[in-house]
Amino acid sequence: MLITLIILLVSAAFFVSGKVRSDMVALCALLALLLCQILTPSEALDGFSNSVVIMMVGLFIVGGGIFQTGLAKMIGGKIIKLAGTSETRLFLLVMLVTAFIGAFVSNTGTVALMLPIVVSMAAYAGTSSRRLLMPLAFASSMGGMMTLIGTPPNMIIQETLASAKASGTVDGTLADISFFTFLPVGLITLAVGIIVLMPLTKIFLSPKEKDGTKKTSGKSLKELVKEYGLSENLFRVQVNQGSDAAGQTIVDLDIYKKYGINILELRRHSVGNRFVRTVNQHLASPSLVLEHGDVLYLSGDPEKVQLLAEDYSMKLLDKHTDEIGGSQSGASLDFYDIGIAEILIMPSSSMINRTITEAGFRSKFNINVLGIRRRQDYLLHDLGGEKIHSGDELLVQGAWKDIARLRNESSNWVVLGEPLQEAAKVTLDYKAPVAAAIMVAMIAMMVIDPIPVAPVTAVLLAAVLMVVTGCVRSVEAAYKTINWQTIVLFAAMLPMSTALEKTGTSAMIADFIVNSFGSSGPYVALAAVYFATSLMTIFISNTVTAVLMAPIALQCAIGIGISPMPFLFAVTVAASMCFASPFSTPPNALVMPAGQYSFMDFIKIGLPLQIIMGIVMTFALPMLFPF
Repeated sequence: MLITLIILLVSAAFFVSGKVRSDMVALCALLALLLCQILTPSEALDGFSNSVVIMMVGLFIVGGGIFQTGLAKMIGGKIIKLAGTSETRLFLLVMLVTAFIGAFVSNTGTVALMLPIVVSMAAYAGTSSRRLLMPLAFASSMGGMMTLIGTPPNMIIQETLASAKASGTVDGTLADISFFTFLPVGLITLAVGIIVLMPLTKIFLSPKEKDGTKKTSGKSLKELVKEYGLSENLFRVQVNQGSDAAGQTIVDLDIYKKYGINILELRRHSVGNRFVRTVNQHLASPSLVLEHGDVLYLSGDPEKVQLLAEDYSMKLLDKHTDEIGGSQSGASLDFYDIGIAEILIMPSSSMINRTITEAGFRSKFNINVLGIRRRQDYLLHDLGGEKIHSGDELLVQGAWKDIARLRNESSNWVVLGEPLQEAAKVTLDYKAPVAAAIMVAMIAMMVIDPIPVAPVTAVLLAAVLMVVTGCVRSVEAAYKTINWQTIVLFAAMLPMSTALEKTGTSAMIADFIVNSFGSSGPYVALAAVYFATSLMTIFISNTVTAVLMAPIALQCAIGIGISPMPFLFAVTVAASMCFASPFSTPPNALVMPAGQYSFMDFIKIGLPLQIIMGIVMTFALPMLFPF
């Protein structure tokens, strides 16, 4: 027992510190239990064959199909027209639509989908996105409480109850936890969330202003250019007759390595008239051959730009010289064929700790990285060797079709700063109806009892159909939709609950709660389980907390001699409704940089909501699931 507790406490310390990846911590804890012979190899590896783990893998693929076909974004995008410019209506629609999507899709995926839409809506309505992004993250967790597949803790308590019934630990006639057993609980959490968040966000989440200008994440193209100071560092050189650069490719010139200058784009004069645009934009691709009259848009040190112009006999244009001989000055970034956007690096991104060069934006996506916003700092020069951090916002440039391709890498980043007119365009792929049919069929098989298909079978069938029908483009693309860190974390931590039960640790903790609070009545014991789970979730992930607390809650109910249902639901609600920390759930971490939130913002808004939710649930759960 002592060794198991030491392994658990050391693991919890590493989870809290965040210095080691959570999946590695879980695997090391699993190995420690094996080496200490607390678990047999069969028991230790049982988590990787657990039906809940397999179901989670399938759900990632199903969610990927829903995203890639544009189905989920279409649903979210409809609220732009409904919301208008009313901040209250916008708040309610964000909460309701996010909760609805979160009931069927992972909360991380839901936030990744809705975040750019909400930013665009906030800008359109003239309100601060800060007042919407935190409710967005919280609503995704509340929506996850409505169905079995909404969040991993729900599946954990279902598995705990099923195992207890199979072993005879609890009454076999006790009702099973089905797909929509969670719905009343989810509706209550959503109602409490709306009532509490509406005044709190208005009081504490005022717009952050700088120099009297409201600063939000929903920016137009001109605002992005101004924010990153692109115009201030913008230079133009023209390839004159007799220039040594004519006939050479961008690779031949090797401008970045020689001068440390970024080529933003190339503009080439074409035949036209005053009613037709006479300049074509080209991204500085390696194979692009320079011609006489071409104008290169450069960003970098002014002295290095001057040196480049002298070395290749190119003309350095001033800010008032029009490159095509018209009446307007041309020293500005215009967006015709080429655009810019911001992308937010997700906490689970494979790009973290890679340099910009190693990430391969240019080779993989034909995209340039123009700048990095890291908290309040802007990095604009010598970006090639700069390492990418979690929460960084990257300003990227490329053809609109290439920027659109970035959305396919939702596991690595979220496209944030598309122009409003582009973000508002929601295109429904021709595969979207197929994805909708597959999702509806999967839910039907899980909900309708006469259909003799196990939930895990229904999810796996839906995942395979998403690939076979082309909703997910390939098997490789399906694998990319899976968050393997979450899968390994969950599968490796499941045996910890077995170790806690096997060594009597769960029973000891449960006895302590029963002896300390059981005599005061079941409500007090239920509150103790709820708030113990809620406290743990502030420091470690909700999935790990649910795995550890579910067997303890079960033992508490057995010790008191009452139904385990309210206690198990207390665990899943408390584990999922963690709002006081930006690091306890992926949605909270995802909106933190986008909304420019501080840790104290989560304390001011999330902690009161978390406490109020616990008080309400202490009395509501026994009404839904009597002792």
